[in-house]
Amino acid sequence: MRYYQKIILKNGKEALLKNGDAADGAAVYDCFNATHAETDYLLSYPDENSFDPEQEALFLEKKTNSPDEIEIIALIDGTIAGTAGIEAVGNKYKVKHRAELGISVLREYWGLGLGKALTEACIQCAKEAGYTQLELNVVAENAAAISLYKSLGFTEFGRNPRGFNSRISGYQELVYMLLEL
Repeated sequence: MRYYQKIILKNGKEALLKNGDAADGAAVYDCFNATHAETDYLLSYPDENSFDPEQEALFLEKKTNSPDEIEIIALIDGTIAGTAGIEAVGNKYKVKHRAELGISVLREYWGLGLGKALTEACIQCAKEAGYTQLELNVVAENAAAISLYKSLGFTEFGRNPRGFNSRISGYQELVYMLLEL
């Protein structure tokens, strides 16, 4: 899928939201590792990254050429400040109406509206791809993210009290949320 939108952040800076291309592979790889080192709310740690920059480039190219999946990058002053994407839950008839949302933003850009803009972009892309349900998991302690998702219409549909096992804080409860599109 392709996406392209310019937005103005709360600090007055412009951000470009666009689908990542193969040329963005190394920068997205670096952003992934940085965001996953800055917070304990994401699925993995940098040392668990299964991609190298070349594999990241191939992943981005695959998403750009996909009719129903995307990886969006947020560029601010030429720097990738965050990424977000949608991915099919599966291709079997019983689940092909569902997509999963994943998002990460560098800490220095938190609170500027970038997470909201990336989430809204993914919602738009999910609708265009024909999904009728968008899902995500969020650490229960991440009140800011939960508030954002609720403000965009996501509702909680369950919890897993030991969903993540953090190296820092032990077990973390996951909140399962969905948005009917």
